[in-house]
Amino acid sequence: MKEIPFYKPFIDQRERTLINEVLELDKTGKVDTLEKEFIKYTNCGDAISTCNGTAAMHLAMCALDLKRGDKIICSVNAFPSIAEVVRHFDAEPIFVDINKDDFNIDIDQLESVLKNNKAKKLKGAFISHVAGQPTDMQRIYDLAQFYDIKIIEDATEALGGTYKGKKIGSTGADITVFRFNPQSHNSISSTGMMTTKDEELSTRARLLRNHAIVSEGWDKFGNLGYVYDVIDIGLKYDLNELNAAYAIGQLEKNESFIERRMDIAAMYDKELASCPHVSTPIKNGDHIYSQYIIKIDKNRDNFAKELKERGIFTALHYIPIHLLSYYKHKYGLRVNDFPKALSNYQQILSLPIYASLSDKEVLHICEQIKEIAKSRV
Repeated sequence: MKEIPFYKPFIDQRERTLINEVLELDKTGKVDTLEKEFIKYTNCGDAISTCNGTAAMHLAMCALDLKRGDKIICSVNAFPSIAEVVRHFDAEPIFVDINKDDFNIDIDQLESVLKNNKAKKLKGAFISHVAGQPTDMQRIYDLAQFYDIKIIEDATEALGGTYKGKKIGSTGADITVFRFNPQSHNSISSTGMMTTKDEELSTRARLLRNHAIVSEGWDKFGNLGYVYDVIDIGLKYDLNELNAAYAIGQLEKNESFIERRMDIAAMYDKELASCPHVSTPIKNGDHIYSQYIIKIDKNRDNFAKELKERGIFTALHYIPIHLLSYYKHKYGLRVNDFPKALSNYQQILSLPIYASLSDKEVLHICEQIKEIAKSRV
């Protein structure tokens, strides 16, 4: 039985060439090159690379000077790294329910939270683009301006995505965070990126990314200048040359990756359109299908188990944060506190979708889904 993994990277000679240049200590400066290419690609203002996507999120909170007791709004349907980086400052995440169609934050409920907020320490909102589909960002930017909060966009699933014809990262957020490798566990390479058009936020992030050290400068091999000082509490989140080299190769292919995922999504849409018990994604706007999330109306867990038994691996995006033990107990959250996120969670299932997935494999996945669906009563 052939196994189809949930994700597999697409790598060719370009990544090998770039990595070899680093190993041969030739053509160094890959981190600088990546940041400059990223700025060109997204028109984001400034791009500050980090060692992974969660580091970019944590660095964003550092740049905002988040403090104990501050509050950050976020969707309850997000990867736990968002709430996690807020809690690392002893600040508080405020969870909001979702739009059932696109899995993004419910903007009406976001507006209600902002209207009813009595806390002076509300600093901002983390807005996730789930599966690569942005929500109505203009409305969110308008609310942010009216209520004087910062917007941090979680574009870890939206690299190369667009909103109203503009690349995510250039549409109006105070900070946007990205990651390059969608596989977060045992990935072959890891790169994050924090972008901003705010010079003050950019300067602070660059300082804190490497121990808040100021010095006479670094040489091309990363050796520190002879005299240095430390002027704040910093981190060690800077990207190394090997990961930057890999990321450059991946960034160069990103548009082709998006095009291939959209082709696969179209195949899934067509093949599963009339499949009983299965609903395909609802497209409300620009969508780059970093994930292809279907809904199973009957016994999702058993459906996923049967797919795995047939060699097809799936995932969940996401388990709502209020169901996770730490947040449930810390904030006394109940299962039914976020009914739309809960209802979605009971049905969602993410299918494999990546550039190295062949048409034959996609059709095989669809055939297996149809066969399993037939057995449902």
